[in-house]
Amino acid sequence: MKPGRVYLVGAGPGDVSLITVKGMEAIKRAEVILYDRLANPKLLEFAPADCELIYCGKLPDRHILRQEGINALLVSKALEGKTVVRLKGGDPGVFGRVGEEASALADQQIPFDLVPGISSGLAAPLYAGIPVTHREYAESFAVVTAHDKSENGKPLLDWAGLATGVDTIAFYMGVANLPFICKNLILHGKPANTPVILIQWGTFGRQKTLQGTLADIAEKVKEAKFCNPSIILVGNVISLREKLSWFEKKPLYGKQIILARTGGEPSGLAQELMEQGADVIEFPKWKRSAIDVDEQVLERLESYRHILFASPESVTEFFNILLKKEIDIRTVRAEFLAGSVKTKTALNERGFLVKLVEQMPSSAEVLVVGDDSIMQLEIRYAGCDSFVTSKKEVDTQFYPIFKRMLEEAEPNVMIFPCAASVRPFMKGVEACGVNMNDLMQKLEVVCMGKQTASAAETAGIAQAFIPEMATKEGIIECLRHLEYV
Repeated sequence: MKPGRVYLVGAGPGDVSLITVKGMEAIKRAEVILYDRLANPKLLEFAPADCELIYCGKLPDRHILRQEGINALLVSKALEGKTVVRLKGGDPGVFGRVGEEASALADQQIPFDLVPGISSGLAAPLYAGIPVTHREYAESFAVVTAHDKSENGKPLLDWAGLATGVDTIAFYMGVANLPFICKNLILHGKPANTPVILIQWGTFGRQKTLQGTLADIAEKVKEAKFCNPSIILVGNVISLREKLSWFEKKPLYGKQIILARTGGEPSGLAQELMEQGADVIEFPKWKRSAIDVDEQVLERLESYRHILFASPESVTEFFNILLKKEIDIRTVRAEFLAGSVKTKTALNERGFLVKLVEQMPSSAEVLVVGDDSIMQLEIRYAGCDSFVTSKKEVDTQFYPIFKRMLEEAEPNVMIFPCAASVRPFMKGVEACGVNMNDLMQKLEVVCMGKQTASAAETAGIAQAFIPEMATKEGIIECLRHLEYV
């Protein structure tokens, strides 16, 4: 069998929008993805529904997969003829051991691509308002590993060269060795009052910073219990932060949000929340699979007076089915209706001016188009026909991913965007082994509209906030004025 191809991809520092175009293209066609802890799990949502996801990240207290095992997996999956993506946080060529993985592939004559990513040593400082070089403050920059293979785990470095020959230094994963780092820089000539900043979870909405000097930062870190993953930045250029800080001034910076969802792809609401500075975890992850469609319904499409699309996905699936079956859309004379604003937009983009379902008389004869959950809509329109375009189910591969994201974040807000999102979310949380009551005690709940709040209350979730407007803008305005526990 001809071997597949392996893409060794840099996922960037955390913000999903910072991945390269080539990296995203590789994810979208991957059959297998081996991913690390520091690669934002949201990137996995862009992979095909049948893609195999393998976690090989390293946690502080244990190794999920040793490097030799990762190398062997890359080789074995590629020899099966599959397209494999190795997704690594930051840039794979910066302390990412990509050389070892590429070497293992080369030994087996397996073709591979090395896809650069934005390194956290560059991105995290910029998101903290600090360029690592500046004509007045820093003309040189170094990235340094703060741990190595030495017996005591202390980095063996050219301390004199770093202290006197480099203006800005970025230490990777060095919180445990911070006292040792500061002591050696001072000992070899760096002034004790040189600014130091730690940037934890850089470029994520949960980004935190702690600032001091070489003389006092180690004690501050101990008191604040600051931990990895953090970039330690040393240099006078840090003084620009007060003027150039931008990310932390976004209106929803520091808000860590869990967003219940009913669709497969990352939602427009999630993207807008992240654009406003929030950290967003969407759950559950849905996937759709093709089914055998009802040929009899297709044969009498011309007879229907109204066709109601239940979701944006159903619009795409319906038109794809017509194209596959070589049915001319011009033979369909029905008035199109949309079950939601997003569905209306999907139809508008195809050139159709449509009404929302609320504007239709309850006595109208309707063909409901959607996935296998559309029976809920049929109850509202007794006697209508249905046309099921796909099977929709929760992607259980994302259960452990969601649980791990919860463990690493500190969520303070829960958003239910529609009534249909409440029950699947609660059921999914229980399936993950997460205690729903414990989770909800930490969260302020925001519901998009009274109907959604009623569904949440029926499910045992009371005291929800309801935005004045049931829109993305209304949600954001509501979040800006919430007081968090």
